[in-house]
Amino acid sequence: MKKDEAQCARCGINASERLCQNENGRAPEFCPTRLSEEVITEAMQEMNRPEVLAFARNASIQEGEGYGNREGGYEAVRPIRPRIEETILFARRMKYKKLGLAFCIGLRKEARVVDRIFTAAGFTVVSACCKLGRHDKEEIGILPEEKIRIGQPEPLCNPVAQAFVLNEAGTEFNVMVGLCVGHDSLFLKYADAPCTVLAAKDRLLGHNPLAAVYNIDSYYRALKKTP
Repeated sequence: MKKDEAQCARCGINASERLCQNENGRAPEFCPTRLSEEVITEAMQEMNRPEVLAFARNASIQEGEGYGNREGGYEAVRPIRPRIEETILFARRMKYKKLGLAFCIGLRKEARVVDRIFTAAGFTVVSACCKLGRHDKEEIGILPEEKIRIGQPEPLCNPVAQAFVLNEAGTEFNVMVGLCVGHDSLFLKYADAPCTVLAAKDRLLGHNPLAAVYNIDSYYRALKKTP
């Protein structure tokens, strides 16, 4: 590992004392705030481009307004909105009218509710499930024994088609609900509109991936071992 590569997740300095939070703060040897000034300056120039600036500003405003009791100081703040409400408010800030909903068919019930919520909020919603097109997994080289339904016909998840369908509809902001690891990456790669994640798939943990992280010292301690 190179010493000049960012490793922010490994920083052991208290948040308020970090250089990224405090002008007079401390920094470990791998701190990008200290080492990557040129790259960060370039990023700020990109952030200030007109087509990016409104998005970045509204995201920051949304972040601040997601907390109540700010007048009482940082130690007194508390969250006041769930993510789905923040998604609605952000889309309104950006004056979006048409939302895309890309979802896993395994979360079709949840997607129906999300569709209803967004529609009630005044948006036009275009939704695309992962199995649209009904192409069999064998068309991309999946062996019969590699399927969930071993040896049987099984439609593949097609995040590229999901993206193309929403692109064709001209969605302005896409919301992802439960796409698989990897499938979500392909959707993000091919979607024209900006995207956000409402729900990250975790089949075992009820779509709460951080449950394993929160229990790393107990039930999921095996994850700490190097394979």
